[in-house]
Amino acid sequence: MIIRKMVQNKWLVSSMFFGILMTVALVGTMPIYSEAILTRMLVKDLETFQTDKNIYPGTHWSMMSFYNETPERRVKMMSDMDRFMEDKARPGFGVPVKELVIERRTKSLQLVPANEPDKKSKVSASLRSYSDLVSHIKIEDGRLPANKPVDGVYEALLTSKALSSFKIVLGQEFLLKDDKIQGTVKIKPVGIFSKKTDDDPYFRNASLADLNSIFVVDENLFSQEFIKSNKVPVVATGWFFVLDYRKFELSNVNNFLDTDKAIRAQIKSKVVTFQSEFNAPTLDTIKTYFERSKQLSKLMWSLNVPVLIMLGFYMFMVSNLIVDRQKNEIAILRSRGASRWQIVLSFAIEGILLCGVAWLAGPFLGMMLTKVLGASNGFLEFVQRSSMTVHMNSQSYVYGGIAALTAFVMTLIPVLLATRVSIVGHKQQLARMNRMPFWHKAFLDVAALAVSIYGLYTFQKRLKDLTSLGLKSDDLNIDPLQFVMPALFVVGAGLLLLRLYPYVLRLIYWIGRKWWPPSLYATLIQVGRSNSQYQFLMVFLIMTIAIGVFSAGAARTLNTNTEDRIRYSHGADFVLQSRWLNDAPPPAGPGMGPSTTPAPKVIHYLEPSFEPFSKLAGVEETAKVFVKEKAAFAVSNGQGSATLIGIESDDFGRTSWFPNKLLDYPFYEYMNLLAVDPRAVLISKTLAQQKGVKTGDTISVSWDGVDGASFVVYGVIDYFPSFNPNPPVGSVDVTQDNAKGNAPMLIVGNLGRIQFQLALEPYQVWLKMKPGYSTSDFYDSIQKLRLPITNMVNTKQDLTKAKNDPFLLALNGILTLGFIISIVISFVGFLLYWILSLKGRTLQNGIMRAIGLSLRQLIGMLALEQLLTSGVAIMIGVFVGNLASRLYVPNFQIAFNPSSLVPPFKVIFDAMDFIRIYSIVSVMLLLGLGILSYMLSRIRVHQALKLGED
Repeated sequence: MIIRKMVQNKWLVSSMFFGILMTVALVGTMPIYSEAILTRMLVKDLETFQTDKNIYPGTHWSMMSFYNETPERRVKMMSDMDRFMEDKARPGFGVPVKELVIERRTKSLQLVPANEPDKKSKVSASLRSYSDLVSHIKIEDGRLPANKPVDGVYEALLTSKALSSFKIVLGQEFLLKDDKIQGTVKIKPVGIFSKKTDDDPYFRNASLADLNSIFVVDENLFSQEFIKSNKVPVVATGWFFVLDYRKFELSNVNNFLDTDKAIRAQIKSKVVTFQSEFNAPTLDTIKTYFERSKQLSKLMWSLNVPVLIMLGFYMFMVSNLIVDRQKNEIAILRSRGASRWQIVLSFAIEGILLCGVAWLAGPFLGMMLTKVLGASNGFLEFVQRSSMTVHMNSQSYVYGGIAALTAFVMTLIPVLLATRVSIVGHKQQLARMNRMPFWHKAFLDVAALAVSIYGLYTFQKRLKDLTSLGLKSDDLNIDPLQFVMPALFVVGAGLLLLRLYPYVLRLIYWIGRKWWPPSLYATLIQVGRSNSQYQFLMVFLIMTIAIGVFSAGAARTLNTNTEDRIRYSHGADFVLQSRWLNDAPPPAGPGMGPSTTPAPKVIHYLEPSFEPFSKLAGVEETAKVFVKEKAAFAVSNGQGSATLIGIESDDFGRTSWFPNKLLDYPFYEYMNLLAVDPRAVLISKTLAQQKGVKTGDTISVSWDGVDGASFVVYGVIDYFPSFNPNPPVGSVDVTQDNAKGNAPMLIVGNLGRIQFQLALEPYQVWLKMKPGYSTSDFYDSIQKLRLPITNMVNTKQDLTKAKNDPFLLALNGILTLGFIISIVISFVGFLLYWILSLKGRTLQNGIMRAIGLSLRQLIGMLALEQLLTSGVAIMIGVFVGNLASRLYVPNFQIAFNPSSLVPPFKVIFDAMDFIRIYSIVSVMLLLGLGILSYMLSRIRVHQALKLGED
């Protein structure tokens, strides 16, 4: 019976399954995507670590030293540890092991020429062996050593630096002397070696510095002659793993950490702590990713909550439509003696089948969605980015199972409500289609709005504290439920407007009741009297469209604000610092003591030519910008320290990047103020407030070794390129009464006067580049002109890096996916509802045709009905989505460091986003109207009237 019922309602059941499947897939995407994006960033960070520090990050080094162990115990300890490293540690790391280098060391021994055995020598050396060394070296001079003694002499290899430091030649024999040596040990260097490839991670030290005072002997020879026979005391053995770090994933990071702990515990169980050594350069980088994983998970949930609520409502709506079509059957079954639980059980079995299949298939669909997320470069923008490492994990099925269970409960709620109604009650409900919906009776719209607005108020209050006190987002407890507030606001505002909508319809009807044509009159009567019939559809469309608009606003806002923050903090496309000639004493070299030349009290600089900078490829504008941190200032109300910036106002105004409407007046007007008087300065609002300085006051500026000069305050500004007026993170003690008095201060003056009155010191060179410039050509021109650049800030490079940040990638991907799901679900729900509505009104439409209405008039009535229901719901959704974006999108800055968000966070809408939304919605409405019109044209009057007789 259940299968036959599902087949009879195949379109409804398919729509229900689609909603459950999308819910399970979306929830299952979270752990898959979180792992994939963090894996990508982990590998990228490790690659950056290798580039910056020239250290291969995928290594693990451990060493065990021996103290007074007997030779037999020492051999057993080495054997046990070798077996442990091979059998337990190698597979335990969870990533491919490229190399396992086993190193053995003897104690340091005196090196004495064999022809002068009684000579006392201060030169000492040790012997070492490395597993598989021959595959990784090339012989620069001489040959490889033998793997057994040659005439009682042990042959060895050296590096060229070791040969120089020992001051010996190849082929010269030496004696190794020590009190614990058994017999005579002769050593002879026979070859000089170097690395076969420069970037070979086989060597722990890229420069081979640790091999410059040792002799390297064959591995088998070392084992036979020194370990087993104990001719020379072996003092240490080490194991160096070279891992393929590009195969690191979040799922195997714990394996790496657990194996690291196991190795440490195993070695420490055999020796005392100070006889062991460990090194794994990736540990610090890996440990930070667990915290980032938690933050990313919180962000993903907060962004997905509105979409999940919308999917839940969709399932409830479709389930309600299914139950509505079967309410008559349910009522008859109840009247014939069937219990409520028997009826509920039949629907529950149907729900279990649908949810079970969705649970099995959902995570795999989630993997496909994850690939869509990984390709997003902005809202509804996709790029050919290198594919992410995506695979199924157990958490995906756990999350998907919870989603499927929740969907199952949502589908049973309408069934439970329907089984309470008898056949008489069902007929009464059909006759009272204009009854008030439950959510309006219970004032859920007012409650949802009140909760959401209160949550917004408390959140903004906390956010203000974060910014003004220089705190991190973790310093104040932020309730994750705050991110549910946008969805609550959308539901509350939508329901409130729907509460008012019937009165608007009545007003329209009353205004034109004498002039409306019959089709419009009939439509207004139909919509007005059956208002509750359309409530579900209208609420659903409001939610989906509003969430789509909210997603577009959130994505555009966060992307644009991130770009603006980077551009503002840098100030220009490029910021260069070149080397200036000066009379300061040179810095001490490596291994040298402090310089004996006294430093002059004032360092004098020679300014290099500025003209070459304007000739660099792609440069449009250039500016000199002098920045002096912690310059001292004095005013009538006190003194303090501030950042001093010296500029040439015209050049600076043309070169710097500064957003519009950030100051009280246009930025160029402030530049004009500086140009009026050489003594003119602009001060930050923080300085004006803390020291009580106002326009027209005199301010004296100086720094160490430089006498002060007087300036006149011509203007007070809140912001200036590269200046952050918020207190740095951790700089404020919130227990102090004047906690806000630690904000940074700024003074901006004319560069010419600063150089003339104070001192000539190195300045930065800011560059504005032409549109579409080539970075490689720019770098080539720097080399060609031989500019002595000591530091460079590249804004384009940092913008690219920011777009690859896991939070921004996750945000763009999730919001894009949320919007696509919203539109698809909206279209399916819209089409499903109207098809069922049209089928339910076949008799009514047949009568309309029979009394003389043409097909065109019927289609016009249908279009008008859609306009008054779906069209109005979409307009309300756009309005509510815009309002929700303006109110709640600023809350997402909590995912970043609010104190660093300068310029201030502002909500941004892009016309192209709305064009996309309106285009998709228009296509949805037109396609739906076309399908419904086709169905309407297929209605036969005689069939409809015969149906009425039946």
